Amino acid sequence: MHRNVWSAILLLGLGAGTASGQAAPQNQPPAMPTMGAMEHMSGMAMGPDTGMNPCKGMEMGPGMSMDAGKKMEMGEGKGMDAMKKPSIPAGPLKIVFGDKSAEWTPVTLAALPHKTLTVCNVHAKVNQTYTGVLLMELLTRLGVPATQHGKDLRLYLVAEGSDGYQAVYSVAEVNSELHDAAVIVADSVDGKPLADSGPLQLVAAGDKRPARWVRNLVAVRVLTAQ
Repeated sequence: MHRNVWSAILLLGLGAGTASGQAAPQNQPPAMPTMGAMEHMSGMAMGPDTGMNPCKGMEMGPGMSMDAGKKMEMGEGKGMDAMKKPSIPAGPLKIVFGDKSAEWTPVTLAALPHKTLTVCNVHAKVNQTYTGVLLMELLTRLGVPATQHGKDLRLYLVAEGSDGYQAVYSVAEVNSELHDAAVIVADSVDGKPLADSGPLQLVAAGDKRPARWVRNLVAVRVLTAQ
């Protein structure tokens, strides 16, 4: 009899543990391995003191490899692009400053002077060469001061992609008179039109990671900090 009582208590305890939320919710997607976890699995350190060039090819253990300019492959030939959401088609880029606005496409940008930047995309682990028009060139056409001082330094911009992704820059960051690193509205990469990232993409040479390189760029709004 005592054995039956203890068995019942054990079964009740297991049921309570499941009901308390210890099991993962069914609608929660499985967690993707972090970069640190993948480093641990491969037995490879990738920090700044390792001397590894982040833009060179790398091996990441059995069944996983990342080559420069190529997708990551995970066993069975399944790449990271299998998990990417399809890009949302982008329309023209609309830039707004106060009551003024202008729209740009690769065709209309083609008539303007272009600048070429070679940058390291640490996400793709590859050097990429982007060509496009300096963002400041497009802003000054709407009346943004080419030389900022005083209250002009309160100006900032919000860049937005067709998927709603947003990134913020101060206008001083995109002005070569105040900041060394160039920010361009790119219309090509490695001599070819942008594919999934286009038709236009924001590229900032001074950023260590491409977190603010807004793809499928559709809007730039210039605002004033209060």
